[in-house]
Amino acid sequence: MPDQKPRVALFVTCLVDLYRPTVGFAAIALLEQAGCQVEVPRAQTCCGQPAYNTGDRATARDMALGLLDAFGGYDYVVAPSGSCAGMLRAHMPHLFDDDPNLRARAEALAGRTYELVSFLTDVLGVGSLPARHAGGTVTYHDSCSGLRELGIRDQPRRLLASVGATVAEMTDADVCCGFGGTFCVKYPDISVRMVSDKTANIAATGAETLLAGDLGCLLNMAGRLKREGRPTHVRHVAEVLAGMTGQVPPIGEGRD
Repeated sequence: MPDQKPRVALFVTCLVDLYRPTVGFAAIALLEQAGCQVEVPRAQTCCGQPAYNTGDRATARDMALGLLDAFGGYDYVVAPSGSCAGMLRAHMPHLFDDDPNLRARAEALAGRTYELVSFLTDVLGVGSLPARHAGGTVTYHDSCSGLRELGIRDQPRRLLASVGATVAEMTDADVCCGFGGTFCVKYPDISVRMVSDKTANIAATGAETLLAGDLGCLLNMAGRLKREGRPTHVRHVAEVLAGMTGQVPPIGEGRD
């Protein structure tokens, strides 16, 4: 009897849904290429991270309850975002410390949740992809949540190499871009200084394109690059890995 395809629920994320749906389509394409049966649960909502990070645990808990129902019954939950996947994996179970039954459900969901590139490489064993990158040198920003909560660093670089992308490493690639969810709203002066340091490091690489795995980071850096008049293109790594760069302009250019 042939092996059944893993049933994967795509956690689209708020920013992808509102600002960059192409990232969601790229994620579906990559997962289907890897042999997954992909579904997008309509009942999904925000991961709850903005509320969680501002101390509103009651709202974050209410959102988490909805996610437990929306993503029940799937083999895996995959998000094209290290921060959203990190919220579900590392933080969501603690919202139910007062309820052993809900805590067990949350831990089970956390154990099935992965960031997209990590899932492709670490779970499915994908080592190469059919797309071919012809857009020049790229540089890669390691988002805080993806790197520190999920251990994502080498995985995107390996897949980028498989599609022919040359990565020019920037100085302090693992340093925060200054977005930090609500951090950029609470501390705008510090955030601007952080993203300005980041854009200077990006420009110093000479790379034509900036990539990352979190749309929040990308929107923040794209906005600063544009205000500074820097010519660097900005894209989510999934768009490059899926060969979909011709379907939508870079982030911050044209209509996002």
